[in-house]
Amino acid sequence: MLFLKSMPVIASPTHYIFQIVRAGITFLACTQVEMPPLMGIEFLCRVADILSDYLGELNEDLIKDNFVIVYELLDEMIDNGFPLTTEPNILREMIAPPNIVSKMLSVVTGNSSNVSDILPGATASCVPWRPTDVKYANNEVYVDLVEEMDAIINRDGVLVKCEIYGEVQVNCLLSGLPDLTLSFANPSILHDVRFHPCVRFRPWESHQILSFVPPDGQFKLMSYRVKKLKSTPIYVKPQLTSDAGTCRISVMVGIRNDPGKTIDSIILQFQLPPCILSADLTSNHGTVNVLSNKICTWSIGRIPKDKAPSLSGTMVLETGLETLRVFPTFQVEFRIMGVALSGLQIDKLDLQNVPNRLYKGFRAVTRAGEYEVRS
Repeated sequence: MLFLKSMPVIASPTHYIFQIVRAGITFLACTQVEMPPLMGIEFLCRVADILSDYLGELNEDLIKDNFVIVYELLDEMIDNGFPLTTEPNILREMIAPPNIVSKMLSVVTGNSSNVSDILPGATASCVPWRPTDVKYANNEVYVDLVEEMDAIINRDGVLVKCEIYGEVQVNCLLSGLPDLTLSFANPSILHDVRFHPCVRFRPWESHQILSFVPPDGQFKLMSYRVKKLKSTPIYVKPQLTSDAGTCRISVMVGIRNDPGKTIDSIILQFQLPPCILSADLTSNHGTVNVLSNKICTWSIGRIPKDKAPSLSGTMVLETGLETLRVFPTFQVEFRIMGVALSGLQIDKLDLQNVPNRLYKGFRAVTRAGEYEVRS
């Protein structure tokens, strides 16, 4: 049963089932005919994203409390088994997001429908992801490079895997129907790229240029991976020795390669093995907390310039066990503002069909994703 839960596509003699899991909630789609698997999975991802956007977050209670809106959204997003309207801008014009006022009116009037009687103008447009007649007093567009570093470092300190998953996030506050062109200084490093439907594929295929008419507001323009990176910004060196029923632990953290920006929000977390009865851990920087479920969290923050943060202490093993046989894996978190560790650089952003007075802003941030250090 656990094996089936991990499979995105399940085939039976009469049906195909597609599934994704978001925030502990499983989304299922079923078909009796063959179809591109990615189409079903992408539709489920759209449904999860739309519900998260409408409800603020995803959990079982929110879906139950707003089941009318969830039903109305599904009714508009799929028609007779075919995906229909999946753009957030159009859906927001058709179905009002839940709020306290709408819930009170539905109780007083007895009308629980949130569907508008007027069809949004963008449904007949060649760019259905953008509303018509968008107007702003100040025209602004912001482009963010948001990256997560996934890394695995083995017990010998050797970097086994290191890659970046990144997103180009745009906040577009432009009047009219703008046409944007975004280019990178080094697009050849990108792999597994995935685009928003607004991106024209031919300019990217021929010149690695993103040409698009943007949606209004915030959206994810593209995602990408940068593989086989050679180094990480920080190092974690754990040492564990045990004998006579006692285990001694020492962990050092420091900067391996200075990215040129401050590394902050550093947190080291690990699960104490089940055979540990008690632990006495201290650090020369930051705070150490051991929860009742035996999860140890070392909050470092920023690395000081005058000393390398270190954690040390002793752990008592259960009776009858002389040495530690199960070693913990350390999960690392950090954040670096103002730099993309993948090395990706934005070259320029050109805008057409927009007023002369506008502001363009660019930012970058790198966080730790699945960053593991094994002991």
